[in-house]
Amino acid sequence: MDLYVIIRRNGWKTAADLEEAAARSPAEGDKTPEDIAWIRSYVLDEGDGAVGTVCIYQASSPEAIHDHANRADLPVDEIIPVADTVIVRPDPAPASA
Repeated sequence: MDLYVIIRRNGWKTAADLEEAAARSPAEGDKTPEDIAWIRSYVLDEGDGAVGTVCIYQASSPEAIHDHANRADLPVDEIIPVADTVIVRPDPAPASA
């Protein structure tokens, strides 16, 4: 599987909507673990309470990402293949809401 960045701008009206979506994603992904695995996400403050995400996934193809997103009812604005990873520092502790 390859590594991908998935951009979901203004995907949810509220953080609670995102929490519901976040519960659906692994449930769907667990059905096809050979095709897709959610690694992590960064939640974007889109203003007025809306949130988006930048997600890191391993997947067999962009089509597998689209299929997973359709089954989990998740938006997909853009899928970008990752060429390499450079870690300067580990991710900080999650920001408080």
